Amino acid sequence: MLRVSDILKSKAKHLWTILPEASVLDALKLMAEKEIGALMVVDKKDKVVGIMTERDYARKIALKGKKSLDTSVKEIMTPAAKMYTVKPDTQVEDCMVLMTGKHIRHLPIFDGGKFVGLISIGDVVKSTISHKDLLIDQLSNYIGGKY
Repeated sequence: MLRVSDILKSKAKHLWTILPEASVLDALKLMAEKEIGALMVVDKKDKVVGIMTERDYARKIALKGKKSLDTSVKEIMTPAAKMYTVKPDTQVEDCMVLMTGKHIRHLPIFDGGKFVGLISIGDVVKSTISHKDLLIDQLSNYIGGKY
């Protein structure tokens, strides 16, 4: 079965984070520069305290008429206690069920309490399709007598 650790192997190794005191505008600039849709929010000791997503911005800043420059990340982030998380050995299909059922687009990955990565619904779908394509190719080759 395909696991989260398989997705993490194919992703960039850098984990983008931001401090809770940073402005939302700074977070948006970083997300735009890195072409990502979420940032883990960590304190000065690198402890995860939450996650900020584009959806947080859209719902808690843009729709409420707040200003990105005057609002801190901690004001709009989803706190760690309310985040849905998975482990590296979690099956990708379980991630898809969780993300679909809870209407979330990003899942932080923790290994023994340590933050090790972040996957998106796009990562999950892409890996699932790639895995299914591989199985189809193998079955086609088997049926076609290549094995």
